[in-house]
Amino acid sequence: MNKATLLTRIVAALETDMEVLRRAAQTAYEAATAEENIAENKYDTLGLEASYLATGQARRTAEIRQALVTYQQLLLREYDPTRGVQVSNLVTLEDEDGGRRRLFLGPEAAGLKVGEGEGLVTVITPRSPLGQLLVGKRVDDEVSLGAQVFYIVEVA
Repeated sequence: MNKATLLTRIVAALETDMEVLRRAAQTAYEAATAEENIAENKYDTLGLEASYLATGQARRTAEIRQALVTYQQLLLREYDPTRGVQVSNLVTLEDEDGGRRRLFLGPEAAGLKVGEGEGLVTVITPRSPLGQLLVGKRVDDEVSLGAQVFYIVEVA
């Protein structure tokens, strides 16, 4: 999968996540404000719990909205060996057993997975431990995360 296609799929995934969360937050808000959920005594907390849930979901929706805007404005840059790995690079790592994983170093949305099987790409950010290690590295460099050792075999 090339980076332009990957970026399109990341944006689509974020749009879907945002819509699902928006609907869930609306449902929780309706539950929190429903007349039948008004507390009848100090132990009746259904309305309060729904309110907390709605607040958390609204906050998460705002985070996803910000990530979506960031990705919609992201300029994809080609890998520059003189600068090493940077945001918007697609990195392929190989572990000592020959297992490979593909990572997209993005500005937001850490943990988002796009694709499946051999085409699976995981989004990481420069704020993550692995992201911090990758920034500035080049093809054939080694990065160690705890007991795991990875080799950078490709960067696009």
